[in-house]
Amino acid sequence: MELQLMGAAEIQERLGISRQRAYILINRRDFPAPVATLKMGNVWLREHVEAWIAEKRPHLLESDDEA
Repeated sequence: MELQLMGAAEIQERLGISRQRAYILINRRDFPAPVATLKMGNVWLREHVEAWIAEKRPHLLESDDEA
């Protein structure tokens, strides 16, 4: 099993939002907790971010042919 991580830049890109908006979202109480903090910043498990998207932003779910 390959561990898939996302940083703030990947989350920003995935959601199609500005950097400032991404930082607002990742600091919300309902956003998943980061799994680690590195010098470059926090990182999240992709599956946790995708679960949050499915719950909070279902219109952004990737279709099967994009994966």
